[in-house]
Amino acid sequence: MRGSLPELRAWMGQRLDPLDDAEPSDAMNSDFDLNQNWRPADPAAPLTLAAVLVPLVERAEGVTVLLTRRSDSLRNHTGQIALPGGRRDPGETLWQTALREAEEEIGLDRGFVDLVGLSSPYRTGSNYLVTPVVGFVRPGFTLTPNPGEVADIFETPFGYLMDPDNYEQHEWTNPQGATRRFYATTHEDRYIWGATAGMLRALYERLYGSAVA
Repeated sequence: MRGSLPELRAWMGQRLDPLDDAEPSDAMNSDFDLNQNWRPADPAAPLTLAAVLVPLVERAEGVTVLLTRRSDSLRNHTGQIALPGGRRDPGETLWQTALREAEEEIGLDRGFVDLVGLSSPYRTGSNYLVTPVVGFVRPGFTLTPNPGEVADIFETPFGYLMDPDNYEQHEWTNPQGATRRFYATTHEDRYIWGATAGMLRALYERLYGSAVA
């Protein structure tokens, strides 16, 4: 962490891509980084563009990150920890997508959010290309989770999530017998893994330099 909040915002802005970038950066991280033998079934298939908001809450005790637990009624990624976000609608910028999705999923009023830049896009195994949009959130907001999408909203210290020593490589075997590796971290009783952990760890690398695997 560096100095005052204005200094931290300015420092991050120098290390992230500009908000007005119309398309995701070519430099990306992915679910495939730890799985060199795993590739998309159709490499030529177009990617679905999406964005998530990385909401950095300005608490007196330090900056935290707003995260959600997905609803148990969802068809995909049930109960997993996530950043608020979703697919980009036609005509939207990436940052507009992130703010809209945060409003729809957790009721975060965009008037409380000061965006600073775009982190490196992340390609998922389900063929989404997700761009994390980083923004600071002023205290005083109220949240209303969409019950169809979000089961819980909580905050995790930004300093914890920006420490690469807190991430491990875990693995699971799918019903077809293929083993996949992924990043994961546990804070208190929250197990953060998969694409969300990958994007947060990639944000560390973007801000502070390459981490040791």
